[in-house]
Amino acid sequence: MGKIRTKLIGLEEVEKKQKKDAKVRREEKKKREGIKVKAGVKAVAGTGERIRPVGGKGGERMKQVEASEKELKKMDKAKEILEKPSSAEATEGEKKTTSKKIKKRSRGRNYQEAKKKIDKNKQYELKNAVALLKKIKFTKFDETVELHINVRENGVKGEVKLPHGTGKEIRVAIVDEKILAEVEKGNFKFDVLITHPSFMPKLVRFAKILGPKGLMPNPKTGTISEKPEEAAKKFKSGSIRFKTETKFPIIHQIVGKLSFKDEALVENITAFLNAIGKSKVESVFLKSSMSPAIRLDVEKI
Repeated sequence: MGKIRTKLIGLEEVEKKQKKDAKVRREEKKKREGIKVKAGVKAVAGTGERIRPVGGKGGERMKQVEASEKELKKMDKAKEILEKPSSAEATEGEKKTTSKKIKKRSRGRNYQEAKKKIDKNKQYELKNAVALLKKIKFTKFDETVELHINVRENGVKGEVKLPHGTGKEIRVAIVDEKILAEVEKGNFKFDVLITHPSFMPKLVRFAKILGPKGLMPNPKTGTISEKPEEAAKKFKSGSIRFKTETKFPIIHQIVGKLSFKDEALVENITAFLNAIGKSKVESVFLKSSMSPAIRLDVEKI
């Protein structure tokens, strides 16, 4: 409990002096502490603003502490961090800023030069298209020649043997215990996997691995056979199977290399389109790995 001060009532001069002394004491106390403490509430000197300490107890006194210059700098830095936008807001802001600066990337100069040599409004005869495809080549490696075909309906599929192959060596494997052991380890050193029906129960457990890679043997593709050796020879000789994409009536097929003679490419392409059936074909585009596409005149193939 604080000090008990006596107050004389009835003597005006003494009472005035006591009030004056009390006022002086209060002023001195304010100067000493700079704050006024009452029931745990801090009144900042000269502002009249009251701040209640977080977690403070009733009647707990607060002291005013002078902060050093170093501490003030830390406080300023903390303020900057708090005022800085969140990473999500900053990222969104950066996206808006950079999106204006980013321009659509165009093809290289060589590609643009090659494209200028192709009349996009023209349908080329197959022989002329092959000659043009070789003329616009600008790379140093032997590019693959591709056909991209729009057919009139989905579900078109079949098998064809290209007269000159695709130029790609097809690795064919016949299932045995050794191959099963390699598959279990994740080694797939083959492009086509052929099996005898007796091995199918053992292959089932690898269906989730082989299926997505297009390597799971299937009777529809001719990779399950009572005579797997004969089936293997068939695939090695260049026989290929084709079908439209799952959701779209489009067929993509490799038909050779740019290093092939013009006649060989013409024969391969003709054989492939005949296997599909020209009546099912709506449009055909010929290109190499890096070149622009050349539209073919289907009626003249």
